Amino acid sequence: MFGGKTTRMLAALERYQYQNKKTILFKPRMDKRYSEETVVTHKGQEHKCALVEKGFEIYNLSRDFDVVGVDELFMIENSADALIKLFQQGKTVLVSSLQLSSTSEFLPKGYEPFQEMTKIMPWATSIDICPAVCYKCGADAFYTERLAKEEKKVLVGGAESYQPVCYKHSVMGKQ
Repeated sequence: MFGGKTTRMLAALERYQYQNKKTILFKPRMDKRYSEETVVTHKGQEHKCALVEKGFEIYNLSRDFDVVGVDELFMIENSADALIKLFQQGKTVLVSSLQLSSTSEFLPKGYEPFQEMTKIMPWATSIDICPAVCYKCGADAFYTERLAKEEKKVLVGGAESYQPVCYKHSVMGKQ
C-alpha cells in the first residue's frame, strides 16, 4: 500500500517485453480502483490486464506466455496454486501483493498473513519488500491500518480506506 509494489512489477514486465518475452498481467475482478481494463499505480502508470476471480483462470489464460504477472494476489482465490504450477512449467512469475491483512480473526489486535501469500512465498526465488511511509511518523511502514469500518476481510480501497503504518504505530506496536 503506497510502497511502489505495483510500480516495480510493471517495470519488470516492461523489461521482459524488451527481451521479447510474451507477458500477461492479471488483477482481481473485484479491484475496480482507477480502471477495470488496466492495472493502475497510485501515480497513474497503467498496464493492460485480464480480470480474474480464481486461480484456474490465471492458469488457463497463461499457457502461451513466458512471464505471468499478478497484481493483488491475495484477492484471488487459489492463485498461489496456479502460479506454482506455472512456475514448475518454467514460466517466470511476478507478484505484487500485501502479505498481511489489516485485521485478524485469530489474533487479538494483530495481523494475519494472507493465505495465498503464505502458500507462494516458499517458492519465490527473489522477494522485494516495498515498505510505504508511516503516515504518523515517516518511518518505513510494513503494515496497514484500516480506516473503513466494514467487517469484510478484504476491502478494496486506497487512501480513503487504509493508511500505511510502522510497527510502532500498528495495532501490534500499541499493545
